[in-house]
Amino acid sequence: MLSEWTGSKISIDRVIPLSGGSINNAYRLKTNAGDFFMKYNRASAYPGMFEQEATGLALLDEAGEIRVPKIITHGDDGTHTFIILEYIDSAGKNKEFWENFGRKLAVLHRHKADHYGLEMDNYIGSLKQYNKRHDRWTDFFREQRLLVQMEMAERNGLLSLQLKTAFERLFNCLDDIFPEEPPSLIHGDLWSGNFMVDENGDACIIDPAAYYGFREMDIGMSRLFGVFGAGFYDAYNEAWPMEPGWHERIEICNLYPLMVHVNLFGSGYLGSVESILSSF
Repeated sequence: MLSEWTGSKISIDRVIPLSGGSINNAYRLKTNAGDFFMKYNRASAYPGMFEQEATGLALLDEAGEIRVPKIITHGDDGTHTFIILEYIDSAGKNKEFWENFGRKLAVLHRHKADHYGLEMDNYIGSLKQYNKRHDRWTDFFREQRLLVQMEMAERNGLLSLQLKTAFERLFNCLDDIFPEEPPSLIHGDLWSGNFMVDENGDACIIDPAAYYGFREMDIGMSRLFGVFGAGFYDAYNEAWPMEPGWHERIEICNLYPLMVHVNLFGSGYLGSVESILSSF
């Protein structure tokens, strides 16, 4: 595959295992044509995952606002699927890292579509993420994000009647909570583990769960498992101010990734879900 991409024979000198991935096996490939990043998994485990990741990376790369790793190739051998990407050396953050990251994300979010969703489903973590297109954000958020996770939690015995009732009360208020904005291209899983610092000290975003959605979904995720630097939010709001009430709204946005974590890791995340729902 690498030889097909370069048009010349490539020899792999070393294969170095990398840590940090909880779903896939990851490696640094040292070759006579430079270094590459590869991850792979069993084809039956997560069908279409790398094809869909490549689609998300291509969308973000085409926007041209924040660096993403270049896609070299992806495919399967019948047993395993894989994706090979540009290998990016990591360095320390430059002085304007958070401010530049915030401004660039705001500009990325100005890339629009006619509908919320995407032409294909993808993954968030190891769970399928459904992207059937909708005209209204509140319909998409309810149908493609929260209800899917609620149904999964219910099948797993993790959704009490009380919690289900609280979600239903929220659904009746969604139109009053969210302002009307056109669909934005978003990363979709923008927590602290899904960006890296490149060799120039700038942000590079990885492992997207991309779709066209409400832009505060990215902002909410950035605050869920460790807040990004303060300059990030200030710069974002200077470049494209969020509507008043965004601090409260992103709690509602975060019900989706929290329910994903409920379904991935169990009831330990239910307290956060209950707390958010009780405040509304």
